[in-house]
Amino acid sequence: MSLKNLPRSYNACTTFIDENLHSGRGENPAILYNEKTLTYFEVAELINLTGNALLKLGVKREQRIMCILFDSPEFVASFFGAIRIGAIPIPINTWLKSPDFEYLLNDSQAVVLIICEPLYKLIEPIRANLKWLRHIIVVGEKVPQTLDFSEWVKDESAELAPANTSPDDPCFWLYSSGTTGFPKGAVHLQHDMIYCAENYARGVLNITEQDRTFSVAKLFFAYGLGNSLYFPFYVGATTILEPNRLEPKSIYEKITKNKPTLFFGVPTAFAGLLAIEDTSTFNLDSVRLSVSAGEALPKALYDKWFAKWDVEILDGIGSTETLHIFISNRPNQVRAGSSGKPVLGYEARIVDENDQDLAPEKVGNLLILGDSTCAYYWNNPKKTEETFLDNWIRTGDKYSVDEDGYFWYQGRSDDMLKVGGIWVSPVEIEATLMLHPRVLECAVVGFKDADELVKPKAFVVLKPEFTGGNDLETELKKFVKDKIASFKCPRIIEFVHQLPKTATGKVQRFRLREGEIKS
Repeated sequence: MSLKNLPRSYNACTTFIDENLHSGRGENPAILYNEKTLTYFEVAELINLTGNALLKLGVKREQRIMCILFDSPEFVASFFGAIRIGAIPIPINTWLKSPDFEYLLNDSQAVVLIICEPLYKLIEPIRANLKWLRHIIVVGEKVPQTLDFSEWVKDESAELAPANTSPDDPCFWLYSSGTTGFPKGAVHLQHDMIYCAENYARGVLNITEQDRTFSVAKLFFAYGLGNSLYFPFYVGATTILEPNRLEPKSIYEKITKNKPTLFFGVPTAFAGLLAIEDTSTFNLDSVRLSVSAGEALPKALYDKWFAKWDVEILDGIGSTETLHIFISNRPNQVRAGSSGKPVLGYEARIVDENDQDLAPEKVGNLLILGDSTCAYYWNNPKKTEETFLDNWIRTGDKYSVDEDGYFWYQGRSDDMLKVGGIWVSPVEIEATLMLHPRVLECAVVGFKDADELVKPKAFVVLKPEFTGGNDLETELKKFVKDKIASFKCPRIIEFVHQLPKTATGKVQRFRLREGEIKS
C-alpha cells in the first residue's frame, strides 16, 4: 500500500473510528466484552468522552498517557482517545512488577496513568518516585487519591474533532525489551497502523466486516494490538475482548461460544490446546484461519492442529519495532515450519556480519524494510543507530531463505529467549536468582520442551554449605516469581558444581545449551 493517498492533515482516528461511522457501519458490533456488545457508535462516543476528559486535565499534544489496562472497552477508549487529541498512548504489559512500572513511567515522562484497579497496588509503593506523573485514573473499584474512570468521563462532551496531526507525527509508543539493557520506547507514527492493516490484515487474511477476531495475545503486545483492535476496526469487523489470561480449556470455550472467524495464537497456546485430549464439547467450525507469531511455530504443532481441526495456521514473524507481521505464510500456500514469504509492502534481506547479501540457503541476519517500522527509540540515539540501517531494521534474528522464497528461522543473534512469544532476558533471571542466599552463581539458557517450544532453564551453583534437591528447586522458582514477572521463571533448575567458562571468566552458554556439563 502507498501512503501517498493520505492527506497532509491526518489522524489515525479518522480511519479506525470515523470511517466506520461515515460508511454506515455505526450499528455494527465493534466489541464483544463480558456478555455485552458495543457498537461503533458507542465506541466512538466513549473515545470522545475520554479525549475530552484528557483535555480537561490539561494534557497537551505529544504528552504521554500510560495505559496499564486489561483488554476492555476502557483500553480502546484510552488508546484512541489519546490519539484523537494528539497525545501519545503507551500500552504497557500488565504482568510486570512495581520496579518495571517505575522505570517505564519515568522514562516515558508520562503525565497521566490509566490503570485497572487490581493493578493499582503495584503503583502505590512507587507513587512518590514518579517524577512526571500528574494524574492517575483507575478503571474499576474506586481508589482514594485517584480519579474514577467512569465518573471522570461521564459529564464530558461526546463530540470531539481529531487533532490536526500529520501521517508522520508520533501516534503511540510500544516498549520493546529488545536484545539487551532497559526496555526501549518504539515511537510509532500516525500512518503505521493503516499500513499493517492494509498489507497484512487485508492483504494476507482478507479481513472483512463479517469477521470476528479473537486473540490470545493481549492488546499491550504489538501483535495483540493489531489482532484485537486496529485490524477489525479497519474494516468495521468485531473484536472479542477477554480481560483475563485464559487456560487452554477456557480458550476453547471462548471460541465455541463467541464464534470468531480469525483466531490469533502463539505456539505455546497451540501446544496447550492440543494437549487437551477430550475436545468433544468444543466447536471451532467458525474459525476460517488461525494465525501464529511471537516465536517460530514447529512443524509438528502445525500438523497436529490441522489434522485435528482442519484449519490452517498462518505462521509469521513480526516485531514491536515493525508493529506487526512482515513475513507470513499465506492461505492454501503454507509451508509448515517456515515463516512464509514477505508481506506486500515489506522487503527482507539475509546478510552476513558485513551487511552483504547472502545466497539462498545460507544462514545470516534478517533485515526488514517497511513503512510501519518505528521512527526511532525514545531518548536512545545509540540503540537507534545500532538497530536502523538506512531505513532497514536489524531484527536480531538469524534466518535462511530457500529457493522458493520461504524464510526459515534459525535462532536469535544473541542470547535472548522468546518464551510464549515474549522476550525474556537470561541476565535478568540470573540476577534475580543471585539474590537468593543459597546461590553462588548461575546461568540461564533456553531449552526446547516436548513441543519444541523454548523455555528458560537455569544452571545453579550453590554455596559450598548447601545441597540441591526438589524442595530447593521449588523454593527458587517461587523466589523468582515473587520478584519478577512469573513467565520469566525457569521451568527447570539444574544444580551443578561449576559453570563452563572462558579463560577470561565468561560463561560459555553454548556448552550449557548443548548439554556439555554434568551435575
